[in-house]
Amino acid sequence: MSRSGALDKLRSLKQARPQAADLASADGAVRHRPLSPDTPLPELIEPVEAATDLARWAASGKQLVGELLGEHRALLFRGFSVPSVAAFEGFAAGLSRSLLDYTERSTPRSEVQGKVYTSTEYPPHLPIPMHNELSYSHAWPSRIFFFCARPASEGGATPIADGRAVYRAVPEAVRRRFAEHGVLYVRNYGDELGLPWSEVFQTTDRAEVEVYCRRSGIELEWKDGDRLTTRAVRPAVLDHPDTGEPVWFNQAHLHHASALDDEQRRALLEVVSEDELPFNTFYGDGSALDDEALAAVRAAYAASSVSFPWQQGDVLMLDNEMVAHGRHPYRGERRIVVAMG
Repeated sequence: MSRSGALDKLRSLKQARPQAADLASADGAVRHRPLSPDTPLPELIEPVEAATDLARWAASGKQLVGELLGEHRALLFRGFSVPSVAAFEGFAAGLSRSLLDYTERSTPRSEVQGKVYTSTEYPPHLPIPMHNELSYSHAWPSRIFFFCARPASEGGATPIADGRAVYRAVPEAVRRRFAEHGVLYVRNYGDELGLPWSEVFQTTDRAEVEVYCRRSGIELEWKDGDRLTTRAVRPAVLDHPDTGEPVWFNQAHLHHASALDDEQRRALLEVVSEDELPFNTFYGDGSALDDEALAAVRAAYAASSVSFPWQQGDVLMLDNEMVAHGRHPYRGERRIVVAMG
């Protein structure tokens, strides 16, 4: 081959896009590859033999799942047999030290069975903004699992985003202020707006609520008419416990009054004042969050998010401390259930 021909070949190799390839796992029972060659999330894991029982395989492949989660942070199991919610719960339990109750709730959910819950029960025509589960709390799950028992007839994807990419996409000045002050979460319970405190804390005993709040670094104030206000300052940025990398990890944009659409906000403010809204957020020093900063955060999530259509039987496993998730609007029936470990 001539020198010029060799150079042309070298240039073409440099310009060629890498193609995703199926990689056989160490145990030979599954293969894995990126779901899309254009994005690193999620890693798709499929059985070599169709309809392999997912929970049974995971019992022997637990180490492999841990390694893949550590490398990719989001795993999509597709093509396995997951015949029931109980089978899904067994899979999630087998990969967790323990499954968690959904405490300090911010959205309505129903217990399906054991420690499996419905995904957020929110009007289907509205999106659910990106977030890491319970990042407003003093304690959160390190892993979260989703099971698609029935995909929506239209829409309803669960977008995901790498928190490291979100952190980098937030402008430095905004990032610095959030990191310095953290986020103040203010919640008002009562007046039939939002969730009652008895549902949030899963008790009707005020003394139990007070003990929980004291242990969790939450200030509380009881008001007349069985109303309650809580305030808690939480970090905005998490140093990931495995890698030490900074991760955007808060719900400032989701709990802020600006997250409400115009109709919702107008209807609420006809009933209560701004400081009595069910949710609101501020910088940790109590100063107001500016619209420009929150717009920058939302833009960072939008730039970092990827999504895919659910298929019946899919199971999605996320490193909740690294990967955020949300929900697209949908039509038709949709049943996604959740477990936290």
